Formats: sequence, structure tokens, C-alpha cells
Amino acid sequence: MKYISTRGQAPILDFENVLLSGLARDGGLYVPDTWPMFSSSEVKEFSSLTYNELALRVIQPFVGDSIETVKLSEMINSSYSRFTTADTAPLKEIGKNEYLLELFHGPTLAFKDIALQILGHLFDHILRTRGKTTTIIGATSGDTGSAAIEAMRDRDAIEVFMLHPYGRISDVQRRQMTTVISPNIHNIAIEGNFDDCQDLVKAMFNDKLFCDRMRLGAVNSINWARIMSQIVYYFYAAAKVGELKNPISFAVPTGNFGNVFSGYSAMCMGLNVDQFVVGSNRNDILTRFFETGSMTIQDVHSTLSPSMDIQVSSNFERLLFEILDHDGDRLQLIMNEFRKKGNFSIDNKALEIIQSIFYGASFDDDETKNTILDIFEKTGELVDPHTAVGIAAGRAQRREKSVPMIALATAHPAKFPDAVNLSVGQRPALPKRLNQLMEKKEKFIILPNNVNLIQSFISDNSKINP
Repeated sequence: MKYISTRGQAPILDFENVLLSGLARDGGLYVPDTWPMFSSSEVKEFSSLTYNELALRVIQPFVGDSIETVKLSEMINSSYSRFTTADTAPLKEIGKNEYLLELFHGPTLAFKDIALQILGHLFDHILRTRGKTTTIIGATSGDTGSAAIEAMRDRDAIEVFMLHPYGRISDVQRRQMTTVISPNIHNIAIEGNFDDCQDLVKAMFNDKLFCDRMRLGAVNSINWARIMSQIVYYFYAAAKVGELKNPISFAVPTGNFGNVFSGYSAMCMGLNVDQFVVGSNRNDILTRFFETGSMTIQDVHSTLSPSMDIQVSSNFERLLFEILDHDGDRLQLIMNEFRKKGNFSIDNKALEIIQSIFYGASFDDDETKNTILDIFEKTGELVDPHTAVGIAAGRAQRREKSVPMIALATAHPAKFPDAVNLSVGQRPALPKRLNQLMEKKEKFIILPNNVNLIQSFISDNSKINP
């Protein structure tokens, strides 16, 4: 398997180097040169596989010869052994032909664990094989950080610096990062929003001297291995519903677009998908784009679903690259315009292609709370505010009720107890293994939104400093 950059100017890489590189040298994101395809008969066989067996089938083509199949299988089994349910991704029925796919049973109670537990093993294996080390830098709107830290903590070959927006994530989300007192973990609270954190990370990757000197690696969904690992549960959900032959639809609460792009990747590989419904909160840049074909940055608003308080969805670039038939030069012009002017538009032909499969819907905090309450009253299930946005979007934009609609439950409700309590008058309890979380000592530093200061802090505190 070979990987190419969405901007068309970076070197073509194999899986190992894509994993370690993260962002491409030309500022683009890596994607497979061609999609591995499963035949209809192969897809049909997926219904008899366990989650781990299916993960091996889906991931192996992307890894190729970089890792032996037996070793890859061991990594997958080890990654999901830390999940608290026998089924890695349980599926629950919440309405007529309507389902909830629970992706939050990993160590940090969010769907990010599904990819990042594997990512930790992949990094460790390849770095040790090469006798190398890496400095991981990441930006988080809440869940990526804790999942990455849990996967990378205490690994000698890896140094982690995680940026989060100061005061803009939940207490539980913050503490899951800042109470990990490990010598290779460093938490940085940025005076700004998530987009600022994300821009800082990209700026550091684009500083070639700093990137090479510190041997930077990425755990955000700019890293292809994140997307690859998430493709699995789309096939798995379809198999659980029993619809590997007939069409199926997904509703996905979306911030950085990595989760729903994983679903699109599954479709490119042979999964029969009727529609993807993208749920947004008040920060509705994606909803506006799907309606008009124009993407315009506006102010970022704080909401009850902070992981979606985003205006720039990095992974959307991957979708545009696919829609534009891998025209890297054209995409480069679009992204330059977006960064310079804060907006861009696509032509009607490209918009028609996108609108044939993607639908968007946005909901404010009151509508989010109403959805949480409705689900609780009708099913007894508590859902977090992000999941509620996804459910509401699926219901609002569902075009064919005979097609099963699967909403992705992206976080445990206990990660957002205040929002749930405002909705139903009940605070969900943290699992017993996290009972002491709110009493543990925290360790993090607050820094301004200044890339030079961030780079200096990383240089001064990383073991990987020539």
C-alpha cells in the first residue's frame, strides 16, 4: 500500500513512514493511493467475525508488509482487551430501525480509544524495530488527548505534548489528561480555542527544521492510522444489524470530520451506504457547506458539546481530495484560499456528488438537551450531548425510513455530567475505575497562543532534544 498527499507535492510513503510522519511535508494529509476493495461475498463473510477478527481483515491491507499479520493480530487483541464490555462496540436499538453504536467502552470513555489504543502499539512497535524515538504533539477538543495519553503513557520511545483549549473542555475531559503523572506526558493549556490548538500543531509540523530536529509524530486524525482503525466499526455495525448486503445509513456527531470520513472510507471499500448524516452544534460550518457548497469560517461558540466547537475540520480536506479525483494542485489552491480569506466554494458538479451521500443538520444547546431527555424518557438510556446531536441529525435528515439508521455514540455520558444533569436532572456516575479522578492532583501549564513559546517549551522539556 502506497500513500499520497492531498496537496500532491510530498513524497509517496509506505505505511510505516505515514504513521511516523503524520502531516505530509507539503502541508497535506496522507490517503491511500487506491482503496482496497472487498467483494460482496467477502463483505457478507464479515457477519461471522468477531470485532478483533474483522479489525484484522480491514486494517491489514493498509499496513501491508510493514507488520507481520500475526504481530498485527496480537496488537489488535491487546488493544481491545482493555475495553470493559465483551463486545467492543455494542449496538442498541433505540427506535424503529434506529440504532445506537456505543463506542465509549475503552479506557477513557470515548470513541477515540478504538483507534488510539492500536496507534500506541503501532508507534511502539515500529519505533523499537527501527531503534528510533519520536515527539508526539497533538491538539484536542477533549477526547483525543486523554485517549492518546492513555495509549502512549510510560513508553520510553515516545514523548507526548498535548495541547487543549484552556477552560473550553469539561472537567472530566481535562482531568483524564492532567492527572496522568508520567515522565513522558506533558499537558499544555492554550489560551484560545481548539482551532488555535490545531493551527499551532500544523505550524510546528510545517516548520521543517523543528519537525526534523524533534522528530515530530501526530496522534490527531491527520494521522492516517487513526482513520484506518475507525473504518472497522462501520463494517461491524452493518454486520450487527444484518445489513451487509442492503444499504445502511449513519448519523455521526462531527467536529474534525475524521470519524465520518472513516465511514466514507468504508463505503469506498465496498460497504453499501445510503447516506451519512453529519451532526453539528451551534458551530455549523459543515451544515452550511452541505447546503450551499460554500465553507465560511465564523466565530467559535462554546456549547454543551465542546468537542464539536470547531470551525476548521482538518479531515474535510481528505473528502475534497476524493471528490476532486485526486487533483492535488486544485486542492492546494482551495486550501490556500480558505486559509487566506476564511472561505471557499466548490462547483455545482462537486457539490452534487457530496450531496448525494452527505447531509448536515445543526442543533443548539436547548435542542441538544431536549434530545437527551427524549432518549432517556423513551429508552432509559443516558447519552452525552455529542451523541444527542448525532441522533437528532439522523432523525432530521433521514431520507428513507426503511433503511436502518445507526447513530454513533461517541462518549460516555459521565464525561459530560453537567450537560446530562441539565437535561434529565440526573448526573451519570463515572465507572468505578475512575472514582478518584476528581480528587487526583493535576499537572499542566497554561501558555499563550504563540507558536514560538510552544516550541521553546517542547524543546526544553523533551528528552528528544539533540
